Amino acid sequence: MAARRTELLEFAVLGLLHEAPQHGYELRKRLNAALGPFRALSYGTLYPCLRSLLGKGWISEATLGRSTTTGTAGSRRARIVYELTADGKERFQDLLREAGPTAWEDDTFDVHFAFFARTEAEVRLRILEGRRSRLEERLENIRAVSAKNRERFDSYTAELERHGLDSAEREVRWLNELITAERNTPTAAATPAALPATPSSTTQNDQPSTPFNHKE
Repeated sequence: MAARRTELLEFAVLGLLHEAPQHGYELRKRLNAALGPFRALSYGTLYPCLRSLLGKGWISEATLGRSTTTGTAGSRRARIVYELTADGKERFQDLLREAGPTAWEDDTFDVHFAFFARTEAEVRLRILEGRRSRLEERLENIRAVSAKNRERFDSYTAELERHGLDSAEREVRWLNELITAERNTPTAAATPAALPATPSSTTQNDQPSTPFNHKE
């Protein structure tokens, strides 16, 4: 689990730096907005990742904003800005193309979806179909458990189960629309205008938002 989290963080950082060079604070803010409060990053998590990417030659760093005046209220702290290297861009594209079963898990699908605009149509379709299959398996399990234990559930447990069922069904419908759109226009860019409207609910099993593509 820890290894997968590290790989996901590296993928997300490479994707964000593919947009534009950024400093650590901005990266952390955008990653936290995208990953949500339950996967919030600390500097103790992000900076080891950045050091690892620097060591692999996938990103570079430059110091900007260094002031020549010291000891004054107007002096500015130097900022380190991180930028994707040519090898880093190639690595990011490889990660997009190589997306497999882990790309449609609950904790990774939203991050991969956030970079669909840079993902090949064939890979987008593979991820969407994989995610749909995973949700259909979940629906089957929920229904089986419900049929077996309905009489033993208290009202709150039954309501929680119904909520999970509704959420999964809603995401499957959303995925069906996306898959149909991809099949009808396999080479089209995944632009927001071309995508179906997303459900309004935002629970664990609901569709992901795409905050990585939102500019602060």
